[in-house]
Amino acid sequence: MKSRVLLIGHGAMAQTVLAALPAPAAVDFLLVRSHKVTAVQAQVPAQIQVVSNLAQCTHKPDFALECASHSALSDYGAELLAAGIDLGVISVGALADPTLFEQLQAAALQGGAQLHILAGAVAGIDALAAARTGGLDEVHYTSRKPPASWKNTPAEQMLDLTRLNAATVFYEGTAREAARQYPANANVAATIALAGLGFDNTHVQLIADPAASGNIHHIQACGRFGTLSIELQGQPLPDNPKTSTLAALSALRALVNRSGWLVI
Repeated sequence: MKSRVLLIGHGAMAQTVLAALPAPAAVDFLLVRSHKVTAVQAQVPAQIQVVSNLAQCTHKPDFALECASHSALSDYGAELLAAGIDLGVISVGALADPTLFEQLQAAALQGGAQLHILAGAVAGIDALAAARTGGLDEVHYTSRKPPASWKNTPAEQMLDLTRLNAATVFYEGTAREAARQYPANANVAATIALAGLGFDNTHVQLIADPAASGNIHHIQACGRFGTLSIELQGQPLPDNPKTSTLAALSALRALVNRSGWLVI
């Protein structure tokens, strides 16, 4: 079940995926910014063609996997989908922008392609999406992180992150507004929203907690199916504190599923 794969990005997550990818899964093309092509080509196996646009690929990919950024999804997503290439997405927070969402939807319909939302850094997305088909009443998501994780965000205007001595809630609102105000921390909230009740009906709470040793994600939902409560304490990649290990593993799993006979 060979699939021609295009990987978008060559940061910490993409490098983790490339290093851990088991045979027969493989990456055929690597898409990066034009000024990085030469340097990246020297760092990856020769059988991977590094390109700066889709037209440079020697063959049309069957599947593209975004492991880069919100801007990469915005720049490349519509072209890939319109070309009939299925696209897996890690930077889900970008979809809180209704204009981009509509552009990708139109491109996917035009090309007959699918946009795959990866679970990323959180658990329970399959259960939440299944529960939605039977009817969901409420979905709540709480993100609890060490104060340092909220540096360079609007939280700094509300809290003294360097002197915080107790867990403090600094945001409560919709997933859409959370994604707008905290784009670097929006991917999990966006994934939960898309799996469940949508950006405007998913309640999000953000907490700075000096006692937190990692990023803690808590999902609560109720509906016809019953009730759901999931808590996950994630750890970052060893060489990049801003990248979730589980998100990288989620991306890796997406590629393994493309080549395996058993898909979970």
